[in-house]
Amino acid sequence: MYQQYPASAPVSQEPARFGPPRSVFRAIQFMYAGAVAEVVALIVDLIFAGSLRSDIKKQNPHYTSLQLSHAEDARIAFLVIVTLVAAGLWLWMARANGKGRSWARTVSSVLFGVGLLDLVVQIATVDTPATLTFDWVIALIGLVAIVLLFRKESGPFYRQPLARRP
Repeated sequence: MYQQYPASAPVSQEPARFGPPRSVFRAIQFMYAGAVAEVVALIVDLIFAGSLRSDIKKQNPHYTSLQLSHAEDARIAFLVIVTLVAAGLWLWMARANGKGRSWARTVSSVLFGVGLLDLVVQIATVDTPATLTFDWVIALIGLVAIVLLFRKESGPFYRQPLARRP
């Protein structure tokens, strides 16, 4: 009676992947902070919603009370929707960059550019200093995240082959 020779474990054909370097990990943390900052900015906007009514009235002096109320409600609904989309984009980019998706760095950069354009529009149109302060903070968070994503040590993480889904 012979004992069978133990079969060796199957050799994986995929090269081992390594986790995100410190620069990407920090960028992901900043992206989470960006999502939180978006929500905090919405809360600040809602706190100052009273000034929104007076701003709408200044821009549209012919509005009736009902039209003014509808315009204010529409603006608040718009702010909530935009904030949810923005926070969702921050979270999506954090997850995609954490997985080493090379397209995520590009998309993150494009979204940062869109955010900068929004900041320019906000500077030209918003009277509330608190809102502008949060817009600047969000832009700076985005800038730091982008710089971290494109640091020299981040590159190899994005160039390695992607893991296959089981």
